[in-house]
Amino acid sequence: MKKELKGNLILLLTAMVWGMGFVAQKAGAALGPFTYNGLRMTLAGAFLLPMIFFVQKKQKRTKGEIQPGRDHTSQNETMVSSIKGGIWCGIVLCFGANLQQFGIYFQTDASKAGFITALYILIVPILCVFLRKKVQPMAWIAVVLGVIGFYCLTMAGKGTGLVLAAGDFFVLLCAFAFALHIIVVDHFIESCDGVILAATQFLVTGVISLLLMWIFETPEWGMITELWLPIVYGGLFSCGIGYTLQVIGQQYANPTTGSMIMSLESVFSVVFGVLLLGERMTLLEIVGCVIIFVAVMLPQIVDMLGADKR
Repeated sequence: MKKELKGNLILLLTAMVWGMGFVAQKAGAALGPFTYNGLRMTLAGAFLLPMIFFVQKKQKRTKGEIQPGRDHTSQNETMVSSIKGGIWCGIVLCFGANLQQFGIYFQTDASKAGFITALYILIVPILCVFLRKKVQPMAWIAVVLGVIGFYCLTMAGKGTGLVLAAGDFFVLLCAFAFALHIIVVDHFIESCDGVILAATQFLVTGVISLLLMWIFETPEWGMITELWLPIVYGGLFSCGIGYTLQVIGQQYANPTTGSMIMSLESVFSVVFGVLLLGERMTLLEIVGCVIIFVAVMLPQIVDMLGADKR
């Protein structure tokens, strides 16, 4: 019980770190999206590289030195699978991260971006249909609620009909990309080392973004040094440390409870957006956030209740 509480608290801290990450991204929007993501993702990958050594050392101590030859072969196979998976995950993550940053660049508030991004949890069941995977009925109810919440958050009460702001549209596309990222990670993760996969995907995203930066943007060194804190937070804390905390927390927490706690990322994005950026939301936008949050939580609550009955 103490270990589960420890895991839950670590995941709560993870959600706070991620929620604060939207504020860092908003501050980093003064840079081009490719510049900001290229720098922070490369930093995140570089941070995780030493973690690979420590994790593997810990695994060796846990498993013992049994059949070293076969163990070495298995490690090499895992390494290759992890790098391969990380490359594919990094390509998809590059789309998601840059679409999200373009949305924030085009004036979507940090608080709204957090909730629109959270829709990826509801988009996963839609993509699973095309992959011929079974989807629970409750997931479809959550999807409908998510659509209603998204409408209230982005379009209702603005006198513009069904016109979607450019920033919100990019963040919505990013939610689809992140949903696809979840499916790609799920495809590779069983045969991979999680830390190697994460480090690889961050480095791939960073390198691709830096290449796009040189093609489409004109980075200014003075601006980069001025915005070092949002870059460091977005890379080192939000990605590097955030991922590490997630891995540690999920070792102890119940999976369903852990998912619910990490969903609080969107709530923290609003809290920090209001406290640090002075963002304000209309009543309809608040209603939209609440509906999206309920939609995200609903399938997880149903899974928890079902697990308790079993």
